Amino acid sequence: MDRPAAIAQIQEATKQIALQFMKIHPALGKLGDAETQGECLKSMHEMTVHLESIKKRLIKLQQRDDSAEL
Repeated sequence: MDRPAAIAQIQEATKQIALQFMKIHPALGKLGDAETQGECLKSMHEMTVHLESIKKRLIKLQQRDDSAEL
């Protein structure tokens, strides 16, 4: 697998993870336990921050690769 294919695979995986997060969030309100809800929301936020970090790094890598081709 070359770098563009690896980037595409990781981007697709991050997209799927984000879609799954969207399914989790509404269900948290149905738990009926404020402490658990709060901790889960905090953890989801942290994971989202890390996921966005991955996506930004991939964009920077792509841009660097694109500028090297010029």
